[in-house]
Amino acid sequence: MTGLIFRRLLQLPLIVLVIFTLTLTLAWAIPGNPLDNTEGRQPSEAVRARMLAQYRLDDFWSFYGSYLANASGLDYVRDRLDGTIAAERKAAEAEGVAPRPRTVFDLGPSLNYDDWTVNEIIASALPVSATLGLAAMLIATVVGVGAGVIGAVKPNSLSDIGTLVVALIGISLPSFVTGTLLLLVLSVWIPLLPVAGWGTLDRLILPSIALSLPFAAYIARLTRMGMIEALSADYIRTARAKGVGERAVILRHALKNAFLPVLSFLGPATAGAMTGSFIVERVFSIPGLGEHFVNAVQTKDLFLIIGVVLVFATMLIIFNLIVDVLYRWVDPRIEQ
Repeated sequence: MTGLIFRRLLQLPLIVLVIFTLTLTLAWAIPGNPLDNTEGRQPSEAVRARMLAQYRLDDFWSFYGSYLANASGLDYVRDRLDGTIAAERKAAEAEGVAPRPRTVFDLGPSLNYDDWTVNEIIASALPVSATLGLAAMLIATVVGVGAGVIGAVKPNSLSDIGTLVVALIGISLPSFVTGTLLLLVLSVWIPLLPVAGWGTLDRLILPSIALSLPFAAYIARLTRMGMIEALSADYIRTARAKGVGERAVILRHALKNAFLPVLSFLGPATAGAMTGSFIVERVFSIPGLGEHFVNAVQTKDLFLIIGVVLVFATMLIIFNLIVDVLYRWVDPRIEQ
């Protein structure tokens, strides 16, 4: 188990480096200038040229190396060792101003949000998206596994057909449709929950349900298929022949093996729900990370685009590692 974790952690920097290179290449190819401002005053060509040089936006490889050194922490370690950070702090104290904040993994300034760094944007928005995503995945797991078990215990029954129909609807309907319907029914027609916003538990219910439905549908289908296969296995017939109760057969024996495909789905699905809930965030006016990412793409905010993608990639790798560890815990026969 320790060797598995160690190997995956060694692979993480290389995978993130490849993702960073591909993301920067694609983002650099987006038409337009990240310093163009369609509103307000337009800077002169000389000012724009200086700003491009300051942020190293005038040369791909210069930006590549500079961003990589800052984001990886190499610049911070170098400046810490040669005393640059200490000198900056002393100079700021002598002038009576606050020293420039330095972070180990510096994702750079945002070109779209004035006086905000990418680290600050992610620190403020990621907890919101993570809370919404985790709540949605909790609902999706409970509902999906329950529906899948019910459908598998009595295949082709009315309850099985009903769960399949609901799963098909959950997969087919986009989140903005289900979110809008939930708002109309439970906030407008029957005013039980707030329309939108963030900050209280009751404002989390509707968006988490809207975000959970597609994931719950996939989990229900995976659970149903896995349970039908497990219930027809020889070890289940042996357990029943020994007089094991039906509930124990289903929950303790069959579900344990049927849950493995669900477990492999939960890793990337959880990462995706925590960082890819832009539509639901927009419908329910939630200040999450998704809206910042879309705005960054529209304005070609390279620092924010790359920062969000790197955070998402790291989370995806970590969640997949957790899934691999849980695989070994659920079934020690599985070799990694």
